[in-house]
Amino acid sequence: MNLPLTGALSRQAAMGQLLQDIALDLVGYASLQDLLGEQFDAAIRHQQARLGQLAEAIGMLVDELETRRARRVALATRLTGPQPAMAQVFALLRPGPRARLEADWAALERMVLAAKAAAKRNGDLLAEQFTIMQRVLHGEHRDYEPA
Repeated sequence: MNLPLTGALSRQAAMGQLLQDIALDLVGYASLQDLLGEQFDAAIRHQQARLGQLAEAIGMLVDELETRRARRVALATRLTGPQPAMAQVFALLRPGPRARLEADWAALERMVLAAKAAAKRNGDLLAEQFTIMQRVLHGEHRDYEPA
């Protein structure tokens, strides 16, 4: 159910798309965590070809996640008006669906933070490996010589 974002989109359809996108993002972020774990493993093992494949897969997945995030903001705006917040979206639902959405949203927020931390860890490792390789290939460059 990929609906266009138009003024004609009903509130019910907008809510349905938003809920579907959150469910897809939960799956997407789980996949991203797996890919980031594989990337870390490939970096430790210096598997350059595998790193390239993983970078491509991660990039494509991040693009999908970003597309859904932007659509979620547009849908929340459609549902709640300018300056949307998920608390406003939660308030539109009955207690049962609201509790499920709040739990899914909290899980998604945790997954986003975990993915950011894993991406930083991987970036730091790759940067350190690059720095070490530069030292090995080109020697130490000293800006200041001891007196």
